[in-house]
Amino acid sequence: MKIHYLAVLLCILSTSCSEHKEVMSIWQKSLPRVGSQSSPMAADLNGDDILDIIIGAGENEYEKSAQGILAFDGSTGEIIWQAPCKDQIFNSPTLVDINSDNTSDIIIGGRSSQLLGLDGKSGKRVWEYDPTTYSSHPILKYANKNFYNSVLVPDSNGDGLEDILISNGGNHEVFPHVSKGREVGVLLVLDSKTGGVIAADTMPDGGETYMSPIYVEQKNGSKHIVFGTGGETFSGSLYIARLEDLLDNNLSKSKEIATETSHGFISPPVFADVTDDNIFDVIAISHGGTMSAINGESLETIWQYAIPATESSNGLAIGNFTEDHIPDVFTFVSKGKWPWNTGSYQIMLNGHTGELEYIDSVGCPRISSPVVYDLNGDDIDEVIFSLDSFDCQGFTSLPPKNILSSLVSIDFQKRAITHIDRKGGIKNVFSTPLLSDLDGDGYLDIVHANFHHSENLGLLIFDGMYISRMITHTKIVKPIRWGSYMGSNGDGIFR
Repeated sequence: MKIHYLAVLLCILSTSCSEHKEVMSIWQKSLPRVGSQSSPMAADLNGDDILDIIIGAGENEYEKSAQGILAFDGSTGEIIWQAPCKDQIFNSPTLVDINSDNTSDIIIGGRSSQLLGLDGKSGKRVWEYDPTTYSSHPILKYANKNFYNSVLVPDSNGDGLEDILISNGGNHEVFPHVSKGREVGVLLVLDSKTGGVIAADTMPDGGETYMSPIYVEQKNGSKHIVFGTGGETFSGSLYIARLEDLLDNNLSKSKEIATETSHGFISPPVFADVTDDNIFDVIAISHGGTMSAINGESLETIWQYAIPATESSNGLAIGNFTEDHIPDVFTFVSKGKWPWNTGSYQIMLNGHTGELEYIDSVGCPRISSPVVYDLNGDDIDEVIFSLDSFDCQGFTSLPPKNILSSLVSIDFQKRAITHIDRKGGIKNVFSTPLLSDLDGDGYLDIVHANFHHSENLGLLIFDGMYISRMITHTKIVKPIRWGSYMGSNGDGIFR
């Protein structure tokens, strides 16, 4: 096992900045009051052969909204439909045809135990998870908090549709470092057609969970799930288990593959082959800023990289950022301690060795994640992400002033940052951009959300949002492998 420690973060590698001249916005939709902690996904909902945009939304925490889930016409930006919520919908959509009409339907959830199956054409509710149904159940009585991103797993009840793997946990009302009120998290398999519970169990260490689980089937046919426990100020671990064990309602055989003291695992892990053996390995970062690569077959640690005095709730981005063919890893980490994080580092690690290949420090802490594509055709991928710049004093500090929000890319070969889009008076703490070819013309489209910022409101308060589609001159010559939150398929697998 190789362990690399970044002892002193004093010398930041210099980057040059430029403007991207070949990007144009073709529509932007503005909505008052609402905001989003979700990230967009794309599917053709209205049958015009152009992919449309679906995103979770809502007003501020604990507030109802008529605009909890939004579907935008990919061609014009007009709202196709909207669905209400009783609290913020922060999941990214999971797309599956649950009513057999050859149109993708939407599974999405968020705070206050919300989890919904929606008809893709109309936005009408097909099913809704009701936690009160299970209030006396020994396991499911704990599944009454937030739902995190779901992924699809093989059909286990014979209805011909893939099932849903999802976690429930967290309690935003509990203050940092306070243990009372931190109930055990639950991992569930649900029927995607009806929302009914197929199987469930609590976390094997009795810990809370904020992590979206992931699933993979290896080349030998084994089916594994990875999930995590702990929070911003409480210890936790990363676990791997067989899917069949969860289907037996028993996670006691889960294996701990990483752990962290005083921090848990919040950011979803990813599956990528970094050992070049055609077996997916696990890559994860703890909230305490330690990134680990775990061998997908032996479950031994391949490498670890610790970034002292940092924290991370951000998703990882996987791409070919170096000149070998082994996938590499990029993410953000925040300086300081939650919720008073005061800056951000951008780091890229060599996926094969775990060594630091790139580090910079621009902008303020964020919870959004990067996406990946080779924008300039040099066979080395770039990362694209949202960046807010202001006087960083923490997420819960006085309302920041003079925010400049940008959509940027990093060219690792040239060590150059390119500004794709920049605006003042807006912010984006949470939402990950989407890379896609919405109209099938062979050129890359970028969809991203921004949010109105008022100097009278805190950084995390919503007061209106903007979502836009941008077209580029980047020809799509190879698949978009990491084009949305948790990858292009939203499942955390780099294929």
